[in-house]
Amino acid sequence: MALSYKARRRLSVLVLMVGLPVYIVLAVAVASSFERQSTLVELLIYVVLGVGWVFPLKFLFQGIGKEDPDKSDPDK
Repeated sequence: MALSYKARRRLSVLVLMVGLPVYIVLAVAVASSFERQSTLVELLIYVVLGVGWVFPLKFLFQGIGKEDPDKSDPDK
């Protein structure tokens, strides 16, 4: 079942406003729970954690910045 444009848009806002801050707190907690690594290893961990959250949610954000494709065009 595919989500409508409006549902994906609302869900993406929810993910960005609530889910992402929660993910950031969890990522920092996980990264800090390990012993202090070298700067490059720590940078790599934060880059992977910083980019990794978007791949499972990629379908949700595709096309959100464009106009609603379900909206009827009154000019036609």
